[in-house]
Amino acid sequence: GGVAVSGLEMSQNSMRLAWDRDELNHRLRQIMGNIHDQCVEYGASEQGVDYVKGANIAGFIKVADAIISYGIM
Repeated sequence: GGVAVSGLEMSQNSMRLAWDRDELNHRLRQIMGNIHDQCVEYGASEQGVDYVKGANIAGFIKVADAIISYGIM
């Protein structure tokens, strides 16, 4: 969550906004919920959820999609 909060802080600063605690918590919960969902989607197995595997695959897909969208591949 710390990296996500830093990203939210940078967003606030660049847009010169000030979010209250409730707004910040709402945005952080959305981010962390999306991360969890992707880890479950890509890391699920019969033994449970491998969060490292799920996060790695989700990250790879995000980078691959960006490469494709820029026409690099």
